[in-house]
Amino acid sequence: MSAVRIAAISTEPLDLDAHLSAVDDAASGAQTSFVGRVRDNDPDAATAVVALEYSAHPDAEAALRALAERAAEATDAIVAVSHRIGRLEVGDAAVIVAVSSGHRAAAFEVCRAIIEAIKVELPVWKRQVEADGTTAWKGLGG
Repeated sequence: MSAVRIAAISTEPLDLDAHLSAVDDAASGAQTSFVGRVRDNDPDAATAVVALEYSAHPDAEAALRALAERAAEATDAIVAVSHRIGRLEVGDAAVIVAVSSGHRAAAFEVCRAIIEAIKVELPVWKRQVEADGTTAWKGLGG
């Protein structure tokens, strides 16, 4: 069975419990997760951030699976990762990473490797929307 149980780009709200359940395994003594949420501020924003609008390349899901597989390679880690696209409001989950492994070190390392790779490699872009109507595109990744 693949170490990656979920690797999805979704227009639907993300479910942390579904990700944690996907990586649940009797051989795993450690489970960790990361949830990236839309916040109401940004250092470059003149007014409050009210939303982020995410768009993705058609190959983004395959790219997400590949980076998750690479992060879990040579470990006993099991991974579930999703990135949401569309318009997300403040507080909405934009990305969820869940990882289980036999020991905590691998779980933390794989989880961090995945979110860091998403930020620089995943072909997902975001447009930040501010309260005054100003918008700004914010680079590659989540």
